[in-house]
Amino acid sequence: MKIDLHTHAKWSKNIEFSYDYYRGMMDGASKYLDAVALTEHFNTCNFQDIYNTLDQHCPYKGDYYMVEGVKVFPGIEVDVREKGHILLIGARESIIALRSRLENHTLEGEYVELEHLLDLSEEYDCLRIGAHPFREANPLYQVKPELLARLDAFDLNGRDLHHYGQEMEERVKGLAELIALPVIAGSDTHQPLQFGSVYNRFEQSCDTIEQLRDVIRRGAYDYQISQHFHQKVQLAEVEQARYKRNRIVNPY
Repeated sequence: MKIDLHTHAKWSKNIEFSYDYYRGMMDGASKYLDAVALTEHFNTCNFQDIYNTLDQHCPYKGDYYMVEGVKVFPGIEVDVREKGHILLIGARESIIALRSRLENHTLEGEYVELEHLLDLSEEYDCLRIGAHPFREANPLYQVKPELLARLDAFDLNGRDLHHYGQEMEERVKGLAELIALPVIAGSDTHQPLQFGSVYNRFEQSCDTIEQLRDVIRRGAYDYQISQHFHQKVQLAEVEQARYKRNRIVNPY
């Protein structure tokens, strides 16, 4: 099973969720992947609308929605007070409930502490991934090792590989070795052109969060970096910037 474990539903967290746009994203994803984790920002505009809309249009079984032939595992990307980002992937009910409990922590200066978030995630049995740990704006690597050790994996991020260079792979692998955690790949895409830049190749198909966790813990996978990943990320970011410019010029 080919799966991207860090993806978004919108090109900007400041806009409403569009099912048509997301269908287009999953149609693009289907050319490269069998599954994705939908890890939209927890402080995106009307987070709950994403799952309300998917419930209306898409079958949900196991722990995933089926959208345009792609398994979509629910998730969320959470900013923590220590400045890092954490990806949580879980059953639909778990992600919705967890987001509700973060309602008072959506503004900068009020973000939840990592330790508290980890405690909450244990209540909901979420897969926990440290996102882009060496990104300058979100330096998760600086967090206490005993907290990082409670994660399930670190994110080898497609956008960071593009912007920082492929030495980022060695930096993430070095941190993972130090903390004794695996490394998984996530494109961090907001736009369909970026799918396939990086992804994970699991030895088995998964239908539940526990199966995803088991494959990662056993190391029954590898990650792939496309030879065209620079081009994919660059084209996606150009397209995303164009959308944003059009939004500013014509907000309605």
